[in-house]
Amino acid sequence: MDFIPFTLVDFIDILLVSLLLYGLYRATKGTNALYILTGIVLIYLAWVVVNALNMELLSTILTQIISVGVIAFLIIFQPEIRRFLQMVGMRQKQLQFISRIFSSAQKEELNLSPIVDACREMAESKTGALIVIGQQSDLTLITDGGISINAAVSQSLLQNIFFKNAPLHDGAVVIEDNRIVAAKCILPVTQSAVPKSYGTRHRAAIGMSEISDAIIVVVSEETGGISIAHDGQIRRNLPADKLEQTIRRYINANARKDREEQK
Repeated sequence: MDFIPFTLVDFIDILLVSLLLYGLYRATKGTNALYILTGIVLIYLAWVVVNALNMELLSTILTQIISVGVIAFLIIFQPEIRRFLQMVGMRQKQLQFISRIFSSAQKEELNLSPIVDACREMAESKTGALIVIGQQSDLTLITDGGISINAAVSQSLLQNIFFKNAPLHDGAVVIEDNRIVAAKCILPVTQSAVPKSYGTRHRAAIGMSEISDAIIVVVSEETGGISIAHDGQIRRNLPADKLEQTIRRYINANARKDREEQK
């Protein structure tokens, strides 16, 4: 009996399929779509087994189901496919790592004081706010859809942007490298199952944290509560005096993760 040798191409093939499946899992995690996807995979595996056993009738039936299933897949998984493509497009870790190797400039440490002070004041006055603190992920797709600001971060500017009925208050502010890059940005809303009490800002914060490594701060317009979303999770009703400490912990966690990926 002849054995087929296992080559480097086979290893790369398996690795790419594994990455694709992991990406699909991340995109559908926490939704009913994960169970539907599992069912589709099981049908496909059954089709492979049936073909290998030369069961013509059953093979024909499964072939027709799979053919129609491709169209159904695109319709059912439209939100998840969009999130997956955003995830692929915005997570550019390898390119960013190469750019850091050839760049001698050190990234300026983020000054959190104006952000924390603005959130504290807005929480007391129950002024709704949505602030995205960029890390390594490319947020160009988000900022291009908003209004360009390109100004230094300051407490007064943040409060003016989110002042009720102000032209730019609806949407998110994106901060990168100690500058407010854009305002009135539209964030992707999470498709995961979340409590009904979560408002649009909280859903958008979770959705943004699912496709990037950004840290998103939310101030509730109804309760004045402060929340932070990161890595697909959100912490609700955070005490104002713990805000800076929590943001700094997430920044350090991202830095450690980047160092581990570079090794």
